[in-house]
Amino acid sequence: MKHLFFVLLCCCSTNIFAQSFSVQSVLSYPFPSQLVASPNGSNVAWTANEQGKRNIYIAGAPDYKAIKMTSYNEDDGQELTSLSFSTDGNWIVYVRGGDHGGKDGGPVNAASAPLAPKMQVFSLNLKNRNTIPLGEGDYPLISPDGKLVIFSNGGQVKSVPIDGSTAAKPLFYAKGNNSGYRWSPDGKKIAFVCNRTDHSYVGIYTDQKTPVQWLLPSFSRDITPFWSPDGNEIAFIRLPGIGLETDSILTRKHQPWAIWKVNVNNGKGMQLNKAPETIRGSFPAMEGGANLMWAHQKIVFTSYEDGWPHLYAMNPDGSGKTLLTPGNFTVENIKLSNDLKTLVFAANTGLDKDDLDRRHIYQASVDQPGMKPLTTGKGIEAYPVISGDGKNVFCLSATASQPLLPARIDQGKIHLIGAELLPTDFPTSALVNPVHVSFKSADGKTVYGQLFFPKKTVKNHPAIVYVHGGPQRQMMLGWNPMDYYSIDYALNQYLVNLGFTVLSVNYRLGLGYGYDFHKPLRAGAQGASEYQDIKAAGEWLAQQANVDPARIGIYGGSYGGYLTALALGKDSRLFAAGVDIHGVNSRFSSVAMEGKLPAPDADLAAKIAGESSPVAYLKTWTSPTLIIHADDDRNVAFSQSVDLAKRFEARKFNFEFLVIPDDTHHWMKFSNAVKVSKITADFLTRKLMKN
Repeated sequence: MKHLFFVLLCCCSTNIFAQSFSVQSVLSYPFPSQLVASPNGSNVAWTANEQGKRNIYIAGAPDYKAIKMTSYNEDDGQELTSLSFSTDGNWIVYVRGGDHGGKDGGPVNAASAPLAPKMQVFSLNLKNRNTIPLGEGDYPLISPDGKLVIFSNGGQVKSVPIDGSTAAKPLFYAKGNNSGYRWSPDGKKIAFVCNRTDHSYVGIYTDQKTPVQWLLPSFSRDITPFWSPDGNEIAFIRLPGIGLETDSILTRKHQPWAIWKVNVNNGKGMQLNKAPETIRGSFPAMEGGANLMWAHQKIVFTSYEDGWPHLYAMNPDGSGKTLLTPGNFTVENIKLSNDLKTLVFAANTGLDKDDLDRRHIYQASVDQPGMKPLTTGKGIEAYPVISGDGKNVFCLSATASQPLLPARIDQGKIHLIGAELLPTDFPTSALVNPVHVSFKSADGKTVYGQLFFPKKTVKNHPAIVYVHGGPQRQMMLGWNPMDYYSIDYALNQYLVNLGFTVLSVNYRLGLGYGYDFHKPLRAGAQGASEYQDIKAAGEWLAQQANVDPARIGIYGGSYGGYLTALALGKDSRLFAAGVDIHGVNSRFSSVAMEGKLPAPDADLAAKIAGESSPVAYLKTWTSPTLIIHADDDRNVAFSQSVDLAKRFEARKFNFEFLVIPDDTHHWMKFSNAVKVSKITADFLTRKLMKN
């Protein structure tokens, strides 16, 4: 085996392959996230990750010039999340630290600092730009009067003045893990979710002298409370409790859920809507879950019941259920206006047939079906917000060559904000426009993807299959709105610039193509049916003009690493080399639970899980392989790569590897993202390019 930790950093920066730009330059864009609008006026704020230096920016009318409000000047891996404005627009509250894309969002020490970093809540005074630490914790929420901030600490809720004039203190105690809190409209009460492992309650805290009021306590799991505009009622989602009865592992089952409401004054409640008892009617596995909101005279939610994730509205008594967004497309990034009458969201639909692989911003009324496009064209727009005065809609906007930037939408036109933050050496003109493609897998299913061609065509040149992670993701015809996948998009552009053709595959299990594509049969540990799509991508790529079928590589991270490893193990003749980045290599797991009988199909499920695992194909795994993993990974256990390396060593299989101490699944340090991208490109180039 070969250790790549230092050596390859220099090798891959040479001009051997005549690239016109570097990995560092194509990754140097200021990635924006956490876009929020002030509750009053037209100000907007966001965080920008500028080569690892993360800071908060604001912009406002009339010129919307990006103004930097914080001064974090190190690539230290400390992310900024949970941005929110106070009601008067004079403060921003945020969290610094953690890994909120991971299963454990606790403190991260990606820079290997001798003093352990903290995950802290801060307030930012927008008048003097002072930042004030409010306490260690997460998920802050500002009171309606703008004076207090509540946040989570160890599963309990603390309270602190927004100006930090006194120390944070526990607000109340409730057994279990308390989250999902919401202030009542008048700011006098707080609704919250108390998770007690196999069941959860919705409770209301009033003051230090009044006992917590539990709303319709049951054996269920109650989540996502939302106040009525008058503060007299709360709507929430009810899911079944977690019991000990053993059920089939391999049989697909309906996941029931219902919407309830309760009067907080008399404690009386009722079920408003029960999801259809169908597979598609199961609790939606999408961003925000059911996205429950109590709008103006309507309760709004999302459901997959018609085969696509759509917005629905009903009257507060449960009558008049209406589909607001009919059509074959996905609705996500949903926001409700301050007056509670208008919804804005992103959807992969539009005038162009290839909008299936884009996102545009739409607007809908809460009380009638139909939606109005706010953006069109060949760009990608996501994460819309409405200004506090209702006069502007903002979003994050990208194209195939322009990375994501904040933008203001005005009569269908995109006005970028902060474009001057893009480095002068960013290689915009050297980037290519990927094209939408589709093809069939072995079982006849349609597979989707984006094909990146080199600008200069060379006969018999090598090609790469890129496999995204998630797997509940969708790669697009441009820069992805998620930071992890924006890095991969940049790497794909770099590989094309080196002379590869790259096919980015949207395989079954992904978003954007309906429920049956998103939730296929016999996928993952139950048969890896989605691997057929990856193999089909390699075979389709091998048939393209000027591609050398003997020099097709593959790479991917997370779930993409899993499918990359399957490809290398099962089909080394097709995939000549590959990079497995923090992938799952063994799907074996025990579902045994104390006091619970084995599932009736436990033995069969274990057998299929074994057959769905890359480590089952070591005998046929012959292609050169690079394994990459960071050891503070909170999404895929580092032990997955340790185990694969040990198995390779036992078979005397020569592999290469890169281990990154202390970083997580998401490359919290920019320098680590650059390192991983450089070494991935260098490995694929050395193995697949002819000298």
